[in-house]
Amino acid sequence: METLREEIKLIRPSMDYGEDIMKYRQEFLANNPDEDMGGAGNLRDCEKAEDWLTYVEALKCPETCPEGLVDSDTYLGVRESDNKIVGIIEFRHHIDHPILGLWGGHIGYCVRPCERQKGYGKEMLRQVLLNCQKRGLSRVMITCAENNIASEKTILSGGGEYEKTVWSKELGTNMKRFWIVL
Repeated sequence: METLREEIKLIRPSMDYGEDIMKYRQEFLANNPDEDMGGAGNLRDCEKAEDWLTYVEALKCPETCPEGLVDSDTYLGVRESDNKIVGIIEFRHHIDHPILGLWGGHIGYCVRPCERQKGYGKEMLRQVLLNCQKRGLSRVMITCAENNIASEKTILSGGGEYEKTVWSKELGTNMKRFWIVL
């Protein structure tokens, strides 16, 4: 893995980052309104940071997780030098889910358009995989759009092994599925 010029840390979302969360959202919408914001949950649909933070908080444990969703941890990838969000990454636990538990877990992430190709995706993935191990997961699934070469390279560099390509009705595209054994 290439060394980052600037260090990042994963932190839990909070209103301390409310303004930057909304700038992050706006940058995605301005850059490509149709781009999937993987790992950022429903941020695209939120007009206020408070709404997104409420959603993220509800996903942290099975008791408060909205019906039909799986409990997960979401982190902001924050550059230490300027305290700016460079990405968002989420891992869905799946440990206690009768079907999804067979997967072990699932990771979704996105890097801010202006911060791509700097190694932040690789570093966020490395750090969240450590958190997955601490949660007791033995393997995780991670996906990317079939034509997303940058994400595929990041996944492979993090230990991902290609499984298959599947059609995602929700995203309207083919998705490549990879497994990372922890």
